[in-house]
Amino acid sequence: MGNLIKVLTRDIDNNAGNFFLDFENAQPSQSETEVWEKVNQVLTEAKVILEDLQTYKGAGEEIRQAIQNPNVEGVQERAWAAVVPLVAKLKTFYEFSQKLESSLHCLLDVLTSADSTPTQHLEQKQALARQFAHILHFTLRFDELKMTNPAIQNDFSYYRRTISRMRINNMSSDSGSEVNNELANRMSLFYASATPMLKTLSDATSKFVSDNPEVPIENTTVCLSTMACVCKVMLETPEYRSRFASEETVLFCLRVMVGVIILYDHVHPAGAFVKTSNIDMKGCIKVLKEQPPSSVEGLLNALRYTTKHLNDETTSKQIKNMLQAN
Repeated sequence: MGNLIKVLTRDIDNNAGNFFLDFENAQPSQSETEVWEKVNQVLTEAKVILEDLQTYKGAGEEIRQAIQNPNVEGVQERAWAAVVPLVAKLKTFYEFSQKLESSLHCLLDVLTSADSTPTQHLEQKQALARQFAHILHFTLRFDELKMTNPAIQNDFSYYRRTISRMRINNMSSDSGSEVNNELANRMSLFYASATPMLKTLSDATSKFVSDNPEVPIENTTVCLSTMACVCKVMLETPEYRSRFASEETVLFCLRVMVGVIILYDHVHPAGAFVKTSNIDMKGCIKVLKEQPPSSVEGLLNALRYTTKHLNDETTSKQIKNMLQAN
């Protein structure tokens, strides 16, 4: 159907039903358009968010000077003036995580509905599957950038300490965009996580399952495991991989594969690592390890540190060894 092509009945690595999902070009059909347009607005903003995060330099030097010169008013003012616009950005990032959660719900509503099997949904609604993939790609990219930028938490901590001091001294912050206490607490929790966007999506997927008891949990887990299988097969099959117009699509597929594995591991009662899992974890890890280490270290770390069941007794020693950090 369209750009999603089912391979003939051959079985690769014992995973039946292999697809080529066109992450580069799939376009919405008429029935998909309403949801697609709603999610597309959020994905358009996602590009801006990533650009802002990539160029986020922090106010480290100004904060250092302010701490070293606590009684020099001009130095304190410079630090405050540097931090306030940065916190406004951090607030935007946090608020965007809530939009992302809402978009994920919209897509899961369609891709897990009972009128078709999850595989049929992915086959017939390729454009929405592509948007789901873009959400996962954004999520892992955001978290990779956040993890390597300690300025984010340092800036926000300094902001909170300064606001507290101003309140105690009855001083006005005059920031115009002051983050109130309740919002600051929520933002603190968000940024305290090593992978805040991934945690948002994992929690949102679990919430989707618990809020929709009429939708069998298998509808969600099979949707996730099928996407993981699709990505793995596309990456390890030269005839599929050669269809990618851009080398960037390889990294895109890797991020999507890791993203759906993590969501599956949070939603499925037994997780992604048990022998009975619908995801070929050994195959997925093998595909990751065949890539240049510099491009996948963050993804391997995401599997090591943000999954729920990796350290369970039911996880084989082989899988644990494959994921051990060098």
